[in-house]
Amino acid sequence: MPISRAELPAEDAASLIDQLCERWADAEAVDRTSDPVRIDFANGSCYLQAQPDKLLVVVEAVDDETHDQLEGEVDAALEALKGVSLDIVWEA
Repeated sequence: MPISRAELPAEDAASLIDQLCERWADAEAVDRTSDPVRIDFANGSCYLQAQPDKLLVVVEAVDDETHDQLEGEVDAALEALKGVSLDIVWEA
């Protein structure tokens, strides 16, 4: 199962998680009761955790092709965050 992660500098990572959960609330299963927050997609999962001065994002999927697709979806959502400029680098 391919997994990648990114650590994004953020002064208020919790508000970024709020924005992402709102974006995915209608289409995906969002579990905000867990730490990290878990978003289940049809082809994998994304985990979000607010840490001091950064947002930790982990993406996992069942195979490489779906992992690449899901990583692209998460990239697009992160880049669309309001008032945030991020340099996203995924690490395997």
